[in-house]
Amino acid sequence: MKSFIWILLATLMTLPVTGSSSPEQDENADLSWAYAVPDKVQPQPTEDDSAIVQVPGSAKTYPRAQLHDLALLKNPPDWFPEEHPTMPGVVQHGDGKAVLACASCHLASGLGHPESADLTGLTAPYMLHQLADFKSGARNARPMLASARNITEEDAKGACEWLAALPTKTWVKVVEADTVPKTYVNTDHERLPLPSGGTEPLGNRIIELPEDPARSVARDPHSGFVAYVPKGSIAKGELIVSTGNEGKIIACGTCHGQSLEGMGDVPRIAGRSPVYIFRQLHDVQTGDRSGSAIKVMKGTVAHLSNDDMIAIAAYATSLGQ
Repeated sequence: MKSFIWILLATLMTLPVTGSSSPEQDENADLSWAYAVPDKVQPQPTEDDSAIVQVPGSAKTYPRAQLHDLALLKNPPDWFPEEHPTMPGVVQHGDGKAVLACASCHLASGLGHPESADLTGLTAPYMLHQLADFKSGARNARPMLASARNITEEDAKGACEWLAALPTKTWVKVVEADTVPKTYVNTDHERLPLPSGGTEPLGNRIIELPEDPARSVARDPHSGFVAYVPKGSIAKGELIVSTGNEGKIIACGTCHGQSLEGMGDVPRIAGRSPVYIFRQLHDVQTGDRSGSAIKVMKGTVAHLSNDDMIAIAAYATSLGQ
């Protein structure tokens, strides 16, 4: 296996540049759509934080404040506890200090939101490796750093084994479009449609929005997302993924499997959030994501433009529809 990886690395380093623009030309691109930083000016709230919230099909209720403010999510909502095994304490409550409950961001289903990650379909060893990379600084994603640096080995193992057992499901629908709703990013780092409405050109972006914003804010694991991608992205992504852009780079299926469902501890990317996929590719390209497991990716991603990465993400997600 080690010989294969070194051969693959050597091959990647000699491959020519591809894409509609070079990575150097993309340096000044506005990628705020991929990194969910809350807008400085927020729309006026339409509900009181003391309001009691319910979601369809669940008998449970929660105060809106508990669902809305990440700082309060030491007891995140578990709308359908009958749909999963009993949660480990760290998944349900964190450690009461620096470690947030895993379900706060990744939901009780493990499916997560675009600003976090869908952890379903990943192996426990892979997730433990990611926690180690966050802890060492090899992987930089601010919301995870404090939790990864403070979680105990026992809690990390229990959480990863529990998450690895959760089922995957269709969670994101990909739609090619020219225009999208105008949006903002709320204080929970969620991208939502502006309450005042309106549309704007999509351009070279992916805009991923909840099917039902109110249910998404409530962290309802039954309410998924729609990802708007530029027209032609899915076909372009299929060409890059399946042929290595006609042999110019290593085809993604070489490591991730022909259906992109993952192989061993190489992660599943089919059906995952396209905004998340793009963000990971970009982080590898810029060095915000590194580590031993990423060395094979470095050579390939170095040759991808932002448009290429958008197309790859659009196609990979479409496989889960």
